Amino acid sequence: MSTPKVGILMGSLSDKDVMMGAVDVLNDFDIEWEMKVRSAHRTPEQTLAYARSAQDRGIQVLIAGAGMAAHLAGVLAAESLLPVIGVPIGASLGGFDSLLATVQMPPGIPVATVAVGKAGAKNAAWMAVRIMSLSDEELAAKLVVARQAMVEKILEADAILAQDHRA
Repeated sequence: MSTPKVGILMGSLSDKDVMMGAVDVLNDFDIEWEMKVRSAHRTPEQTLAYARSAQDRGIQVLIAGAGMAAHLAGVLAAESLLPVIGVPIGASLGGFDSLLATVQMPPGIPVATVAVGKAGAKNAAWMAVRIMSLSDEELAAKLVVARQAMVEKILEADAILAQDHRA
């Protein structure tokens, strides 16, 4: 197994199903990842240690999913210079509380924030792929192929609709 390039963190194990959306995308691109449970509130020392050591261990992007107060991504961004992508988890209030807690960061401590839930986790991984593809030509080529596959899938659906209309 090679060195993980993406760190996926979640505030509690109950967030795993949502965060597996990120894993699915990273696996499609053959990107090594690691997954950890870290809480900004319940394991602050371990969370800070993870953030401070990630870059030295070869991690290039951090993806953090958390619900409720959702401070995990912000803590990681405060303690690491790596790009941090926050995934709000819909624990309560339809995830609106998590969305606001993740997106409202002070200037200089940015967290790229995606949609609430599993779609957000998938987009967090897509964003990580885009970030890493800037310095990895092979990954950039895979990204182009994946985007073209999306285009073809939509155009195939359009062709099916056209056939249905003619019938």
